[in-house]
Amino acid sequence: MASQQQIGSYAFLIGVAVAIIAGVLYGAGQTGMLGQAAGWIPLILVVLGIVVGFLNIKDKETDKFLIASLALLAVPATGLWLNQIPMVGVYLLGIVGNVAVFVAPAALIVALKAIYALASEQVN
Repeated sequence: MASQQQIGSYAFLIGVAVAIIAGVLYGAGQTGMLGQAAGWIPLILVVLGIVVGFLNIKDKETDKFLIASLALLAVPATGLWLNQIPMVGVYLLGIVGNVAVFVAPAALIVALKAIYALASEQVN
């Protein structure tokens, strides 16, 4: 049976792959190729992000992960400029948007775990 670390690693790799592939298809205007699965992609990315948040990020990695998450989540907020890049902009916009959908739940889980740890220290 796979360990929690292996499951978390697979969830991360699958999440990144799904985000990139779906983003490229979105950029190419080929979401019809995905059929009914296109509506499930955000849900799949959120579930994989939650798994990554619970299984992959250890206490000593929390600060670095949250800083990296903030950087990744800031790009789609200002991502409209990506559309201005000739030929690849629309693909980048799709990929970055899907990566944000994947990273946001992981960041939420890690942040909640960090807050819980801080609150637990205050009690002891």
